Amino acid sequence: MTMLETDTALREEAAIDPDPVHTGEVKKETQIIAIYGKGGSGKSFALSNLSYMMAQQGKRVLLIGCDPKSDTTSLLFGGKSCPTIIETSSKKKLAGEEVSIEDVCFQRDGVFAMELGGPEVGRGCGGRGIIHGFELMEKLGFHDWGFDYVLLDFLGDVVCGGFGLPIARDMCQKVIVVGSNDLQSLYVANNVCKAVEYFRKMGGNVGVAGMIINKDDGTGEAQGFAKAVDIPVLTAIPADEDIRRKSANYQIIGKPGGQWSGLFEQLATNVAEAPPRQPRPLDQDGLLGLFSPEDTGGDVELVPATQADMRGGSFEPKPSLEVIYDEV
Repeated sequence: MTMLETDTALREEAAIDPDPVHTGEVKKETQIIAIYGKGGSGKSFALSNLSYMMAQQGKRVLLIGCDPKSDTTSLLFGGKSCPTIIETSSKKKLAGEEVSIEDVCFQRDGVFAMELGGPEVGRGCGGRGIIHGFELMEKLGFHDWGFDYVLLDFLGDVVCGGFGLPIARDMCQKVIVVGSNDLQSLYVANNVCKAVEYFRKMGGNVGVAGMIINKDDGTGEAQGFAKAVDIPVLTAIPADEDIRRKSANYQIIGKPGGQWSGLFEQLATNVAEAPPRQPRPLDQDGLLGLFSPEDTGGDVELVPATQADMRGGSFEPKPSLEVIYDEV
């Protein structure tokens, strides 16, 4: 297949509308919460520990990884990767078999978890893969499972297509953003707030319940962002060497009785009780204003380029070729 044919195929695939989302009554009162954050911001770390603590508190929790990297559940399962829904579905389809829940959902100490996965590099649309994954989950009985909490771990760098599905189609009751004291993660968090605000204007009901600050070094930019967009800070996980080391070794720290149990116990309570709010997204200057100009290059001025600059020398305007007719 040529590059032109591949590009055409991808555009056609991206243009396909997903099947209608289930709008019937959920059998049990379930909080479906979508968590967004920049890649590498620590949202998968926070969610693995949060879901584990919730399960230890007696809640029925389902953790769903909706990031093509499929790394949401790796910490929960001690570094082991579980088969993704998309990968399993493809293999079963080739074999003429149906996917069962035992093929894609696994559990540890009361936490149920699965990964949607994504297409191979250069083959297909990641957002479309997310949509396919949700469609398959519905066939497996998603709306009959009756969990107390369903936590969706979404890639925040992209809020279009399938990645924005929970916000665009009211598939969750609320959104939580994860960020740190750095401009890029707050830029992503702000974009998610913009998406929420956009779809609210289109008739949506999803709001932002708050922010989880990860790797908090005390400089305060993330706290300032949360205050500026009018959302609460649900917890601030410190930039601590013990946390970094244990996370890198796939260890759960959100266990009752542990050093960090109080932090995740309070986070579990805040996540459960925080109501969805209407955020006030910032513009680019507002984001830059959270940081000192020395940290961001915010003191740089925009200098317009001239035609002479573009040519690397002088520029003489040429007479117009427009034909001007004498007035009759």
